[in-house]
Amino acid sequence: MQTSVDRHRPQRMRLTELPVGATGRVCELAGQDDICQRLREMGFCESAVIEKVSGQRTLLCQLCGTRIALSDRAAQHIVVELIRGAA
Repeated sequence: MQTSVDRHRPQRMRLTELPVGATGRVCELAGQDDICQRLREMGFCESAVIEKVSGQRTLLCQLCGTRIALSDRAAQHIVVELIRGAA
């Protein structure tokens, strides 16, 4: 049974699971320190807002006005909470 708190909690997922056209906020980088550090250097830091533009094996994301391509392997390390679903 879902409580009212559960219904209002943002849905969390890996960036690879975010639907194309949806927007999410980075809430966690999970994985090895060197990979997480590289993602932060690219702008994927906690609280950053990302729109997933396209994606299968390579994901195209809009981040701070810039489009960035990521392998799905790298995107697996990014945990986001859904802000807005696909249009």
